[in-house]
Amino acid sequence: MADFAAAPNPPASYPANRKAAMAILLMASFMNLIDVTVVNGALPSMATTLGATPSQLQWVIAAYTLAFSLGLLPFGRLGDTFGRRRMFLLGVGAFTFASLLCGLAPSIEWLIFARVVQGLAGAMMTPQTLAIAQVIFPPEERAGIFALFGFASGLAAVTGPLLGGYLMYLDIGGLNWRPIFLINIPVGLLAIALGLQFIPKIAGIRALGVDFVGIAIAALALLLITYPMIEGRSHGWPLWIVIMMVASLPLFYFFVKWQHRQAGKGAPEVLPSSLLLNRAFIFYALMSSLFFSVIPGFFFAFTFYFQDGFGFAPLESGIASLPFSFGVLFASAYSSRLGLAGQTQRLIGGSLLLVGAFVAMVLLAMPGSAPTIWRLSLPLFAGGIGLGLAVSPMFQRALGSVVGRDAGAASGGLQAIQQAGGALGVAVTGELFFAQLTRSGGAGAEAFTSAFQLSLLYGVVAFVVVAVSAATGPKPAAKSA
Repeated sequence: MADFAAAPNPPASYPANRKAAMAILLMASFMNLIDVTVVNGALPSMATTLGATPSQLQWVIAAYTLAFSLGLLPFGRLGDTFGRRRMFLLGVGAFTFASLLCGLAPSIEWLIFARVVQGLAGAMMTPQTLAIAQVIFPPEERAGIFALFGFASGLAAVTGPLLGGYLMYLDIGGLNWRPIFLINIPVGLLAIALGLQFIPKIAGIRALGVDFVGIAIAALALLLITYPMIEGRSHGWPLWIVIMMVASLPLFYFFVKWQHRQAGKGAPEVLPSSLLLNRAFIFYALMSSLFFSVIPGFFFAFTFYFQDGFGFAPLESGIASLPFSFGVLFASAYSSRLGLAGQTQRLIGGSLLLVGAFVAMVLLAMPGSAPTIWRLSLPLFAGGIGLGLAVSPMFQRALGSVVGRDAGAASGGLQAIQQAGGALGVAVTGELFFAQLTRSGGAGAEAFTSAFQLSLLYGVVAFVVVAVSAATGPKPAAKSA
């Protein structure tokens, strides 16, 4: 089948079964995204059954996040080079196998290793989803497609704890926490079978080559910035953590210079120099990183607030977060109908997340602020609407001027920057939450309420910056083949 990324397509050349292909891409994307959050509620049970230490439990999450972050950029470019469907299906297969390794883990060390494999497999398939969608759908349909990706992302963030809590409540076959991984196996096998049938073959461009030096520089730079943000709080932010973060800056600079050098020589590039010079792509990639950094940080603090602060079960705290999902669903359906229209207005509409965070802070400050499942439903619903409105135009602005042959690299780069933002959000929100919890005595409802209230401050500041940036940011330049 023709390479959809090679040149702009006439409408008749877009595959007729592209909606079926999109459903498969979303299925795999959701499976990957939900694994980021589904583990949180199972950590106490893992500690009991595997005899894990607190540090080892942290690495069950950190190993996945770190491997996923490091793999996004190179696998995005490898999809451009060797074929996006091939890389996607290999990623789904590896993710399914890694899920089996996780579910059968006899020790905590085995589980941590399996989570590294799972993170790399997720990085293998994730950049291909946006890249494939970018080239199999005509421009007028892409707004709805990007809205669906936003919905899947928001839904996974809040249903992960809900699904994990429910599976543990069922205790299927006495397996305790293991079904949260084993459930991926039938989903992954189904995605592979349907993907072979419905996702069109998109030939890679072998001439792009592989920039091994660029991959190594990017991986080291990302490691130096993401590891400290994942582990800094647990170590108390020692000097060596700060040195690692500072050391990443010259490496990022060297990476940019290396890509420009490669472009000048006509040599392979892991992140094409044209993307680094694309003002709209860089601006909206950084803006989306800040925007999406708030969501994982918020639900990180949300889980501790409900479960440790007020004794909610994992299933109950998952139910409490459902209004956010409903808001994302409602806004995504509306946003998908607008196509390319009103992008700036919808980006500014994302400031409803700011409104939701501010209203939550006010509600928590009121007398009798002990939570119920639905106490924060209104601000959560408003926040979900903000996310659902902003995701599609943000992706359109970031990827709208990217040529088809670079779609995989652009998608991987965009999501790698977002992952770094997510780690930053969890680090800052967690630091605000636990520092305030310690100052407030470390126990009791009032201490947890004040800690959660302060943690919302990061979201408020971040969304103010995003709203201002949305109103003043550049529009993407016209795309050429």
